[in-house]
Formats: sequence, C-alpha cells, structure tokens
Amino acid sequence: MILPVLVIAASDKGGKGVFASERIPADTIIEISPVLVLSVKDRKEVEKTILYNYIFEWGDTKGDKACIAWGYLSMYNHSYQANCDYEMDLEEELMRIKTVRDIEEGEELFINYNAEPGDETPIWFEAK
Repeated sequence: MILPVLVIAASDKGGKGVFASERIPADTIIEISPVLVLSVKDRKEVEKTILYNYIFEWGDTKGDKACIAWGYLSMYNHSYQANCDYEMDLEEELMRIKTVRDIEEGEELFINYNAEPGDETPIWFEAK
C-alpha cells in the first residue's frame, strides 16, 4: 500500500526522493511494503554492489541479515530530523512508513537511516 499522494521527484539532496502531492496529517501510515530478506551470505554479496546503498538492517542482530524494501521505501532520503519514521515487522516481512508531524503539499519526506528519530550517529556516507 502506497498512498496515492506520494510521488517520486528530483530532490535537493541529489538524485530523487519521495514527496507529498497534498497535505498529510501527522501519524499517518503512508506506505506498507513487503521486503526481500537477505541471508547473512546474500547480504555480503549485495554489499559488494551498488545495492549496498539501498538495503536496510533486518532482525535483532545488527550486521547480520538485511532486506531490500519494495515500493518507494528505498527512495526516501535521509535526515537526522526526519519527518517520517519506519517500522519493521519481522514476522510479516513488511515495513511501514509513518509521518511524525504534519507534512505540507510539495514537501519531501525523509527517514533517519539510523532507524531512530533524532539519532544523530554519523551514517555511512556524508549526508548532503
């Protein structure tokens, strides 16, 4: 499920990002998408490719399994002050994106790649 008010467009962060085509209230689930869970072995192979920048940690032990998220999930850009949060459903192999505040029409939607809102631990690349 992807809300029809989400669009992919050019981002000031570089490349593309996810934007709202109309106002979205806080605490709205805007996307629920399945994931492809990668074994530890598969993760090591994927990390050797350009897909490394698009995988998410998966499971209880950081650095073991990873996943590739379908839908728009891999298109959300990073911000330490993200306006959206994501939740992993390990049992159902789904991820949900939810707004953490009101989003205005035309605004880009961001997640914190550290998986915790407000976590300012440096990420693996220099955020623009």
